[in-house]
Amino acid sequence: MTGTQIAYYFLCQRKLWLFLRNIDMEQNSDTVALGKFISESTYEREKHEIHISDDEDEIVLDFYDDKTKTIHEVKKSDKMEETHKWQVKFYISVLEKKGIEGVTGEIDYPKLRQKEKVELTDGDRIKLQEIRADIQRIKELEIPPDVINKPFCKNCSYYDLCYV
Repeated sequence: MTGTQIAYYFLCQRKLWLFLRNIDMEQNSDTVALGKFISESTYEREKHEIHISDDEDEIVLDFYDDKTKTIHEVKKSDKMEETHKWQVKFYISVLEKKGIEGVTGEIDYPKLRQKEKVELTDGDRIKLQEIRADIQRIKELEIPPDVINKPFCKNCSYYDLCYV
């Protein structure tokens, strides 16, 4: 499981289904390129993108402060804040699985000059297990889930696959 899969699960399950089939449209997205630039320029002096993987999960942390045990996830907008929170909660759960206790998260919105704290509760851990099972169910679908037709679809890198 990846952080991208968790994000797509909350954002659009059709997009998740396509992504699970290795259809990745993000490399052509100006929005994704801008987000990557913001992330890379926010912690210029710090080490970027920490990759952690095992047989079950693969995550990429924007920045991890080992002194405070804080995962920092940089986002350009808070429009999808709930999605961002679950992505960070997933990251915290992966670090816990690796034996790192007391980890918290922080979503940084540099353009907005805002920060959002994220913690993982026992209820969240149960919900993440349910999400894992549901992502597996979506992966096994023969056809993609229906188009959700939300306002943000117009800016999605997968737009053509849903509407053309």
